[in-house]
Amino acid sequence: MNGKSALDEIDRKILNELTGDAEKPYSQIAKSLDVSNTMIHQRIARMKQLGVIEHTEIKLNEKILGYGSSAFTGIILKEVANTARVIEALQKVPEVVECYFVSGAYNLFVKIIAQNNDHLMHVLYDKIDSIKGIVRTETLINFRTVIKRGCPIPEE
Repeated sequence: MNGKSALDEIDRKILNELTGDAEKPYSQIAKSLDVSNTMIHQRIARMKQLGVIEHTEIKLNEKILGYGSSAFTGIILKEVANTARVIEALQKVPEVVECYFVSGAYNLFVKIIAQNNDHLMHVLYDKIDSIKGIVRTETLINFRTVIKRGCPIPEE
C-alpha cells in the first residue's frame, strides 16, 4: 500500500492544516476538525511512518537574510560519468540551494541564491564554472518568484 491510498479524508484535512502552518499546535488542528488531540497525534505519527510526512522545515526569507538575487543554471557535463563528482562539488557551494537531474540540453539544473548580481557572478565564475567536468553553464536570472508551493494533496 502506498502513502496516497492510505490517506482518508481526515488525513487530507490534517495535511491541509499543516501545509498552511507546520507549527500549528495539534490541539488547534483537533479543534478545527472536531476530533481528539490523541487522534491527531496518532494520524500524524502514522503519516510519518508511511513516509507521507518526511519532516517539517523552517522556511527562511532569503531577501531579509540579504539574498536579493537568484538564478537557475543549466549545467552541461563533459561526461555523464562525472555526474556524482560534480554533484559532490556543487554540494560544497552554499549558494546552490537546489539541484536536479533533467532531460534536454542540460545534465543538471541548479538554483542559486546570491546577495546581488556581483555575488552571483562570483558564484558562477569562481565556484561553479571551475568545477572539473563541467563543460558549459547557461544561467537564467530570476526576477521574482510568483508561485512556490508544495505538491497538492491528492483527492480520494
